[in-house]
Amino acid sequence: MAQAKVGRVSAPPIPPAPTRLSAARHFSGTRIAHIFTLLALLAWWGYSQIVPAYQMPGPGAVFARMVDFVTTPFLLSQLWISIYHISVAIGLAFLIGSALAFTARFVPVTRMLIDTVMTPFLNAFAGIGWLFLALLWFGLNHTTVIFAVTMILVPLTTINVRAGLQELDEDIMEMGLSFARSGLRRFTKIVLPLLVPYFFTALRISFGVSWKVVLTAELFGGNAGLGYLLNVARQEFDTETIFAVIAFILMFVVICEQLLFRPAQRRLDRRYTRV
Repeated sequence: MAQAKVGRVSAPPIPPAPTRLSAARHFSGTRIAHIFTLLALLAWWGYSQIVPAYQMPGPGAVFARMVDFVTTPFLLSQLWISIYHISVAIGLAFLIGSALAFTARFVPVTRMLIDTVMTPFLNAFAGIGWLFLALLWFGLNHTTVIFAVTMILVPLTTINVRAGLQELDEDIMEMGLSFARSGLRRFTKIVLPLLVPYFFTALRISFGVSWKVVLTAELFGGNAGLGYLLNVARQEFDTETIFAVIAFILMFVVICEQLLFRPAQRRLDRRYTRV
């Protein structure tokens, strides 16, 4: 009998199942979001019926123009050019910003220069200023767009990676020093894994900001891309194309957020959050 009692006491507790209340709240939130979207579309359609089409085209006309995007090679190529500009700019900004952050951490003599001079300067410098400088230096081409977007994204990466380096667990770093003498091995096995959440945050923020910046860069300094297409549509009063471009950007950002960034964020939270 005593053994049976001990067995009952030492049995691990069964984790509670998800409550019906939480499931109901999730369903209600989803329903409210869909209702809001439907009401917004109805308001858009209603307003388009009382104003000229060049001011506010209806949802049907914009959807038809979006179909033209995916069926017309020229229009589709402009979308891919913008994606190319953003991809290259994010990659360059990540490399440059990370290099500045690591230099400030591991080369103390440069810390004041990077933390108190370069990073604040890059963060405060107006994006339109980089665009005008790029126009003077490179002209109307892909280099101008990529340069302007990259310079705007560099301080975002530098600040995030620098924050991660400042918050490294000193106990773990000291333990790694006692187990491995190779600085490169400690860097790849300890420092880089601990910085993964900060790398991800920098990339996620850069992705959102880059779509806001690239349109302006292509609008004034590019000869191709969605921003260039917006400029042409503005001159021709082609409002349907303007709305179609905006809708494509919204859809692309939302799809990437739902299918890429949020699942990755959940995995990082499960791995790095200690309960």
